[in-house]
Amino acid sequence: MRLDSSCDLESVKTGKFVCVQGKEYNFFSLITDLELQVTNPDILLFPPEEDEALLKQVLQKRDIYAKAKLRPMLMLDKRGRHMPVKTIPTHFATVFEASRDDVALIFGDEREGEKYFSIGKPLDMETPVCVNMDLLTERSNGIFGKTGTGKTFLTRLILAGLVRSGRAVNLIFDMHSEYGLQARKEGPGNSFVKGLKTLFPDKVAIFSLDPESTRRRGGSPDFEVTLSYQDIRVEDVMPLQGELNLHPTALEAAYLIASKYRKDWLCMLLAQDGTVKEFAEDVGAHAESVGALYRKLKRLERFAFLKKGGLEKSVIDTMIEYLDRGIHVVLEFGNHTSMLCYLLIANIITRHIHDAYMTKTEKFLSSQKKEDEPRKLMITIEEAHKFLNPQAARQTIFGVIAREMRKYYVSLLVVDQRPSGIDQEIISQIGTKIVALLNDEKDIQAVLTGVNNSSGLRSILATLDTKKQALIMGHAVPMPVVIKTREYDDVFYKDLGCMIGEREVKEAIEEIF
Repeated sequence: MRLDSSCDLESVKTGKFVCVQGKEYNFFSLITDLELQVTNPDILLFPPEEDEALLKQVLQKRDIYAKAKLRPMLMLDKRGRHMPVKTIPTHFATVFEASRDDVALIFGDEREGEKYFSIGKPLDMETPVCVNMDLLTERSNGIFGKTGTGKTFLTRLILAGLVRSGRAVNLIFDMHSEYGLQARKEGPGNSFVKGLKTLFPDKVAIFSLDPESTRRRGGSPDFEVTLSYQDIRVEDVMPLQGELNLHPTALEAAYLIASKYRKDWLCMLLAQDGTVKEFAEDVGAHAESVGALYRKLKRLERFAFLKKGGLEKSVIDTMIEYLDRGIHVVLEFGNHTSMLCYLLIANIITRHIHDAYMTKTEKFLSSQKKEDEPRKLMITIEEAHKFLNPQAARQTIFGVIAREMRKYYVSLLVVDQRPSGIDQEIISQIGTKIVALLNDEKDIQAVLTGVNNSSGLRSILATLDTKKQALIMGHAVPMPVVIKTREYDDVFYKDLGCMIGEREVKEAIEEIF
């Protein structure tokens, strides 16, 4: 596109949303790059002087101009039907800034119902861009960006939309206790934002591994999480190889112990004290491997929420009951912020949920009764590359979910600052990606895996602001678009239909009287 001489070049930015009006179709496009052009290279050799204003004006009308590169993402016919781009507009087609009606026509409108949820606005526009929540919950999704770009706020925004819409129930592994009650707002000042439990007290339950931490932050957990050593299988320990520095032979020894003692394998191992050699001979394993396994797994005894012996009722069963009733679960880790704890607990609970949903789906397929159909479940994990790196993706339950659990009503919402660490096969299966600023070329290449026309989007990703901007693309939106993210504030709380705060109550009373 050639910019008109009267157009202010500095008002045109990469990532801007424009509409090209053709004869038969309207082409909705992103500006992916900007260039300065001249009709004759001699103009650059002999540029006009400061006082030659008239010469500048003459040149700007014809000989010097700016060129914007457009990437058509979607086209509409005269009936308003969305179509993939299979042609291009003719020469001299007119390009307009997209209007509010254009954006609503493409992305939908929150006023149409809970199917659509506004996540932000296009650059230099005041029109909401909506995500189709039905499509979002059909596949796994990802939120990516380097540290400090607002991934947590984006995640909280999406989760609040999911709770409001009821399109899926969420299980959130809240490593830093940022989604349940309240969280510190980034930037100047000491303001806080409301968590999901505060906004939706009847729709969200907090399960806490560290109930004292939850109480110190002004809340009370719905359930205090206690797990038994019998809940831990060898498959839950395998992803901890990196954190525990376990050798493969130690894992082989664990399988030998489990084959003899079944669910009690870990209790029997940790009960050994000075008798590891005899114990190893008893199970048919190498003594040094069993000794190494004993020393590494001894670290688990420091977690107060792990108990020896069976429990009357598994807290995981309670968690699944809540999810079945449509109540979203936030699992807070409190002061247990080590990656060892996070990996272990997430794997144990998710494996149980995987088994439960497999059973539910098989029951529904056999009965074909609507009431037996499982409710869609989305599992949110942070530090996703720890669960889904090329080695772990083949071993962890999260790799199985990302690849094939969509047909069993389970999907993932992965949050990560290092998408290049996630297995390529997994990241290519992610349906919708919300990407904040990334600087590393490997990370940019990773998030664009499986995306059509990725070359134009690469330059857009590199020019995002460090805060409150993101590129959203994939299954839940008709075309990629750069947005200024929606504020997570009092206005947002009101839009959700949630309880208003004390300040708003005072203002309302003053307005009445």
